[in-house]
Amino acid sequence: MIHIKNYLKSHPISSYFILTFVISWGGVLLLGGPYGMPTTQENFQKLWPIVFLPYLLGPSLSSFILTGIVDGKVGFQSLIARMMTWRVKIKWYTIALLTAPLLVLTILVPLSMNSPAYLPAIFTTVDKLGLLITGIAVGFFGGGFLEEPGWTGFAVPRLKLQHSLLSTGLITGFLWGVWHFLPTFWGSGDSSGVLSLSLLLPPCFFYLAVLPAFRVLMVWVYDRTKSLLVVMLMHMSLTTSTLFILAPSANGIQLFFYYLVLAIALWIGVLAVKLAANTGEQNSL
Repeated sequence: MIHIKNYLKSHPISSYFILTFVISWGGVLLLGGPYGMPTTQENFQKLWPIVFLPYLLGPSLSSFILTGIVDGKVGFQSLIARMMTWRVKIKWYTIALLTAPLLVLTILVPLSMNSPAYLPAIFTTVDKLGLLITGIAVGFFGGGFLEEPGWTGFAVPRLKLQHSLLSTGLITGFLWGVWHFLPTFWGSGDSSGVLSLSLLLPPCFFYLAVLPAFRVLMVWVYDRTKSLLVVMLMHMSLTTSTLFILAPSANGIQLFFYYLVLAIALWIGVLAVKLAANTGEQNSL
């Protein structure tokens, strides 16, 4: 037991990612596996709130466990203080809340002129209020609140001590993307439970192409604000806009194309931030 504790203290970053995957994927296998891997769409729609609970708890639970072991009381005080940090310039709230929805709308509106499959859900659903409430609630509590105390609260500050802002974002973003694979695979069965590539491949592309770029922007915002709250809101904004309020009905190749355009736009944004940061450093010399 002492050897394990010493390892966790001397390797906090790798320990965090390993523990997160063990808790999250272990929950999916334990609760979802008995219903098929992958499972049917009927099972997925019925069971995902139960199966996803331990999955979503993985990042924050790992953070709390390792914070207690590595940093103790002081670590918890720091984590809570960063979660409560709200006094930042309004521009950071604007960037956090509007980057994802404005970018998604900029892409989907022109695409919807060629195909109604690209129309955002808020334009086509009858229950607009219900969609808004569900999207915001799941986005904040299921995304930002349960995930960011781990990814940004524990992993990012420690990675930043050894890596650049860009590398920190890419490492965290790539692992964040891979973390989504198993529950997506579990929910990618057709009506008979046979793996459907049209259900699996587009979201996997989203996780590996879109999420790392967006994570770099999240790391940049956190680096400038030191506010976990603002990053939680940024995470909420992405989840709410891409999976709920502005989600198109497109699937298969159409959905893949939308994610491709979104990924290109976000990587252009990452490049712009990188160039601006380099210019700022040169001007300060």
